[in-house]
Amino acid sequence: MTLVPDASQPQNRFVSAPDGLKLHYVEYGSALDPGAPVVCLPGLTRTAEDFASLARALSSGGRTRRRVLALDYRGRGLSDRDRKWENYSIPVENADILSLLDAAEVHAAIVVGTSRGGLHAMTFAATRPTLLKAVVLNDIGAVVEPLGLMRIKSYVGKMPAPRNWAEAVDIVKSTMSAHFTGLSEQDWEGYARRTFAEKDGKFVGRSDPQIANTLADVGPDMQRIELWPQFEAMAQVPTLVVRGENSDLLSAETLEKMKRRSPRCESWITPGQGHAPLLTDVATIERIRTFVDAVA
Repeated sequence: MTLVPDASQPQNRFVSAPDGLKLHYVEYGSALDPGAPVVCLPGLTRTAEDFASLARALSSGGRTRRRVLALDYRGRGLSDRDRKWENYSIPVENADILSLLDAAEVHAAIVVGTSRGGLHAMTFAATRPTLLKAVVLNDIGAVVEPLGLMRIKSYVGKMPAPRNWAEAVDIVKSTMSAHFTGLSEQDWEGYARRTFAEKDGKFVGRSDPQIANTLADVGPDMQRIELWPQFEAMAQVPTLVVRGENSDLLSAETLEKMKRRSPRCESWITPGQGHAPLLTDVATIERIRTFVDAVA
């Protein structure tokens, strides 16, 4: 007898990238749910695990049930690592995402993009505009601040391996606490468990350390990265920009300019958090859920 998966529980799914690499995503709900689907795209070294709380809320906690897919890029989470670190690039990952969505038969969706995920969302405005029903940009926008990138470069691929979960919490605290001033001990433990994994009695990061090579050009002499054409390509797409109160990657000034230049752009500030908000606090989840219900 074939057992039908319980749609109330998240399901791990695997598909092949265009070059044959195995890609992983987590599916909440099912394709039979009536609401517009949501696609969650993580940050540079982050994984589908980051969206667990939000995905559960969006799939079954709003006005209607909806399918939510949370993706692992190549080299992150349960997706295969690439022998060529040069493939950890926006164009290759973007092609991976579109291939995965085609395999999952998702042709139009609300996209939630954290940091790098937001860059992918803005890229879709040019490569596949019909995909975007609405977008949530989590602490990323039309201008990317160099200071934030330099701080990210300082720890990507360089975090020490903890010996236990208490050390894992201490490591993420020492790396992130200056910008995350409003987290509880439970929040920090969750952050650590989404950053590290325990395998065969050892603790490892959830992303390929070789991703650090992609930040080689980041330095004090670099100019701000301006993405106004990409952002303005989404002018007719309902957009919610979530900014961490302490963010050093998306400035308050840039956020205000984005709202002035896009008539369908809304904003939300997550207090006591930096880049990028964890999307686990009740207020931020509720704001995103309200936005999703309204545009869907």
